[in-house]
Amino acid sequence: MDIRIGIFNSPREIGFETSQPANEIEETVAAALAAQTGFLKLSDDKGKVYIIPTVGLAYVELGSEQSRHVGFVA
Repeated sequence: MDIRIGIFNSPREIGFETSQPANEIEETVAAALAAQTGFLKLSDDKGKVYIIPTVGLAYVELGSEQSRHVGFVA
């Protein structure tokens, strides 16, 4: 699934792919916004971890769960 995260006062956005289902990501974002921790923690398919302060979240866009592959398949 493609995820794009917008940050306040930043011209760029964070974009990555993850194998987690959409409802799980949605619950994680909602829990981070409701909690007092002050950050959202997500990980991608490559093992990178993204920690984003919830104060700076402008939006979280969840794409389709089917990933698009570009190139030749061997």
